[in-house]
Amino acid sequence: MQFQGLRIGVTGGAGFLGRHVVRRLQARGADVFVPRSFEFDLRTEVGVRSFYQAAQPRMVIHLAAVVGGIGANQANPGKFLFDNAMMGLQLIEQGRIYGLEKFVGLGTICAYPKYTPIPFQESELWNGYPEETNAPYGLAKKLMLVQLQAYRRQYGLNGIYLLPVNLYGPGDNFDLETSHVIPAMIRKFWAAVSRGDGSVTLWGTGNASREFLFVDDCAEAIVLAAERYNAPEPVNIGNGREISIRELAAMIADEVGFKGEIAWDVSRPDGQPRRCLDTSRAQALLGFRAGTPLASGLRQTVAWWRDNHDAKAAASQA
Repeated sequence: MQFQGLRIGVTGGAGFLGRHVVRRLQARGADVFVPRSFEFDLRTEVGVRSFYQAAQPRMVIHLAAVVGGIGANQANPGKFLFDNAMMGLQLIEQGRIYGLEKFVGLGTICAYPKYTPIPFQESELWNGYPEETNAPYGLAKKLMLVQLQAYRRQYGLNGIYLLPVNLYGPGDNFDLETSHVIPAMIRKFWAAVSRGDGSVTLWGTGNASREFLFVDDCAEAIVLAAERYNAPEPVNIGNGREISIRELAAMIADEVGFKGEIAWDVSRPDGQPRRCLDTSRAQALLGFRAGTPLASGLRQTVAWWRDNHDAKAAASQA
């Protein structure tokens, strides 16, 4: 699809990932509409109908999600399941009724089975149950894939489904109650340096592995998929490189300037043992290859936190 003048509704377009996606779409000439949660409740039929009436989109890119780290998933399994499932169900159904030309659904790596062989291939998606701490969220987002494939067969709706790995970057959520691993570690190490603490305690054993994708790289992959991809099979979005949480912690501590001890609370869960994607399908079908090394992305993320944290602190003291 050509983006010049194309009306596109981007749910979650004001969020961490969404801002990057919207900026790239606008740079390509798209006419972007971003629904805000205080105006449109995308969990409800009424809210979604109002969104379609206001946006008049030819394409919808669905990025909105109720999401968080392991602790947030453990505390809110019902909410994470219901809110995410209802948004997907309503947006796709009302889009079908409205006559939408294309729907781009963003899933989650949490949809994969707990013990998926490394690297995760899209063909493994149904070969087991997701890791328990985030299974409700993962299954809610996975339902969107089933719905899009069913609606393609019955109604001819051109719906595609992308599976991004863990994202990070400037502007991420640094709230310790709801943030993911990288911003949580940055904030913990930063606080330790500020207080002069000699140690920082992190969850789990540190032995689990993860793959991380810089947010702007993910935005480029989504825009490429919206432009070029029109098939029912899911597509992994990542960089294909994993790192242990222990190694990641050492990198972040060094970047922040923390020189003390890193302790591990083994009473806390690790989550899924390993995560690393096979990204060959994205390379072949989208022409996408991640371009930001982890060290560079972490440096940019820590710099953003440093600048914005200091600005907020100065403002609160004024």
